[in-house]
Amino acid sequence: MCQAREVDLQTWIENDHATVTSRFDSAIANFVPIERWAETPPGGGSCIAALLFHTTYHEDLALNTAIRNHAPILDQHRSALGLDMVPRAGGLSETEDRSVTLALNLEHLLTYVNAVTTATDEWLKHLSMMALDSVPSASYQLEHKAGLPSAGLEWLHTMWTDKPVSWFVQWECVAHRHAHLGEMIGIRGRMGLSPF
Repeated sequence: MCQAREVDLQTWIENDHATVTSRFDSAIANFVPIERWAETPPGGGSCIAALLFHTTYHEDLALNTAIRNHAPILDQHRSALGLDMVPRAGGLSETEDRSVTLALNLEHLLTYVNAVTTATDEWLKHLSMMALDSVPSASYQLEHKAGLPSAGLEWLHTMWTDKPVSWFVQWECVAHRHAHLGEMIGIRGRMGLSPF
């Protein structure tokens, strides 16, 4: 008879976050050539590059800015990504902004994604479960650490106001990325690149 294995909450969160990267690699990177990531999929909608940047930027702002009170990691990668002339809010909306996508250096996009994912992984390893109930000053941090005032981004500031750390981890660092990864898998199929 198998003995039940107890998994603590912290390990569960770490593993759930790690599967975003492993699933992207196995389901998208292994089948869709990087030069096609910025291609508008048949039938329209957001492309893979736009979705990857969008989810990574959200995680970056959620963890590093809203929770940790740091400037987003994106600030260190903006030039290499080709985004110097793109507004700071570019890529945050659920609707793809083609000007952002077309500016993106796709090779460096992977570097940025890895930097954000690694920072989250490291933070999760040392996360105190008691911190999950704390409520960061997310709107203030967005404006003062990331240069993203509420004017024009009311939807984001409103959505993030009065949310506990657990919400940012559960949604922005994990579920939001999983949700759009499913969308990317659908795009892979529409591009005729499904292995099944």
